[in-house]
Amino acid sequence: MTSGKRRALGQHFLRDAGIARAIVDLVAPTRADLVVEIGPGEGALTVLLAERAGRLIALEIDHALIERLRARVPAAELIEADARRWDYASLVRPVGGRVLVVGNLPYSVGKPILQALVEAGAALDRMALMLQLEVADRVAAAPGGKTYGALSVLTQLHWDVRVALRVPPGAFRPPPKVDSAVLELRPLRAPRVELADERRFQAVVRAAFAQRRKTLANALAAGLGLSVAGVRAAAAAGGIDPGRRAETLDIKDFAELARRL
Repeated sequence: MTSGKRRALGQHFLRDAGIARAIVDLVAPTRADLVVEIGPGEGALTVLLAERAGRLIALEIDHALIERLRARVPAAELIEADARRWDYASLVRPVGGRVLVVGNLPYSVGKPILQALVEAGAALDRMALMLQLEVADRVAAAPGGKTYGALSVLTQLHWDVRVALRVPPGAFRPPPKVDSAVLELRPLRAPRVELADERRFQAVVRAAFAQRRKTLANALAAGLGLSVAGVRAAAAAGGIDPGRRAETLDIKDFAELARRL
């Protein structure tokens, strides 16, 4: 991959050793653990992870970077792969250990990689992921603000999420034009709400936020192909004002809407 293609992916290589240590400490790997690193780049995290993990798998799409890393970190299992499509659910948890994921995600594909990881669910024990600050804030957002949206709801359904570190542009080479942040994610033992049909829940959430300036009734009617009157009746039956905006609803509200619709 050329440097131009790497820039197109939004790759900025971490060069701050202190931040690299702080990221690794968030998941605190031991010799009992399997660690998957996404986008090792030039190896700032890879070297530290290899020293502490029992087994390290590193997913990198750039063949030239893999060859350089192979010489620098021979203990890592380097795989040339697209992290958006890799099968994380197939990972086998070590006996007495955990499956941990660490990554400095390229800006342009951070959200689809995060979605793939979130969907792997119970296969993963903890994650520390570097994202653009704006995206990280959206993932961790609580109801009521402009940053809260479908990404917040669908991630938090199965995961505890917090913004653990803010990272300035100067920590990278080349420096990005925006700040970054590291999300710490821990899976919940059970979803925050019981769902009869998670796909329906996802469809309702996405439809509600697709036209977030509209009232809930109008957005859901347009997004799901239903009548406004039908949506109004279903929301009212669930104790939800159909004139509210999607950003004011919590996960339980969306679950009730999905059940009623």
